Amino acid sequence: MSPGRRSRGGPPVRTPGSPRGAGRARSGSTARSGSTARAAGSAAAGSASARAPGRSTSGADAASGRRSQGRRGLGGDQVEGRRAVRELLAARRRPVRDVWLSDGVTDAAIVGEIVNLAERAGVPVRRVSRARLDAEARTESAQGVLAHARELGEAALDDLLHDAPDGRPPFLLVIDGVTDPHNLGALLRTAELAGASGVVLARHRAAHVTPTVAKAAAGAIEYLPIAVVPGIPAALSQLGDHGIWTVGLDAGADASVFDLDLADQPVALVVGAEGPGLSRLTRARCDVLVAVPQRGRLASLNVAAAGAIAAFEIARRRP
Repeated sequence: MSPGRRSRGGPPVRTPGSPRGAGRARSGSTARSGSTARAAGSAAAGSASARAPGRSTSGADAASGRRSQGRRGLGGDQVEGRRAVRELLAARRRPVRDVWLSDGVTDAAIVGEIVNLAERAGVPVRRVSRARLDAEARTESAQGVLAHARELGEAALDDLLHDAPDGRPPFLLVIDGVTDPHNLGALLRTAELAGASGVVLARHRAAHVTPTVAKAAAGAIEYLPIAVVPGIPAALSQLGDHGIWTVGLDAGADASVFDLDLADQPVALVVGAEGPGLSRLTRARCDVLVAVPQRGRLASLNVAAAGAIAAFEIARRRP
């Protein structure tokens, strides 16, 4: 499926296969291409997300999210869960203050890895009671392990617009208003495993990296550059100015993600919020709107599930 033309003035739109950035206007009025969504009242759930979000966030985690969004930074200063803590220590991309293990934690192989990685990095390992660790934890189950680290730093959006060192074109995941931490964590895990080169989040009215997000992401936050932007629509315009195709996942779109023939180009997959899906302006700024074909009776997929299908379909088509 090739995107249809939707001229907004300026030079002709770029077609797949042409040099990146060709045919893009360098002003606020860019010429873009895209398929038309169905009526605005369609039950799109941000990439075909489900109307019901994942499990509710605990009060402590929600408060942590509000605090992290009130200042510059992504969060991620407390990491919980065995896989997430293991990747925090293995990546060695930010300082780790300490690691807590509960007295009753099982002697699993990954726990031994955590202890070895911490010792090699000179990170103190504290043995605490289960009650003490549970009191410190902000997730439903820390699996007997948590760590305190320096907060994640934000990537600059400009740094995500260029080819990777290995020459591969950008493959970004843009997340428009996802508020459930389990969904955000799952999307970040998907992005890392699908080979995304970066993630774009909105600064306001969206989840950032709370302990629940870090645990659900299972270590992906340690490897993914994440840019936080004032507004998603403006960020999409900036991506377009740099020759990156923006592909919105929308349950009401006529085109199928499995017919997308520009996946090997510089591309950004855009997913929307639980329930309402892509915002009106975000939908309008996307070059192409695609859906995950459905054959059942339910209205839509959960945003994390739909995002995973689309991300790996794009990954399958990339060099």
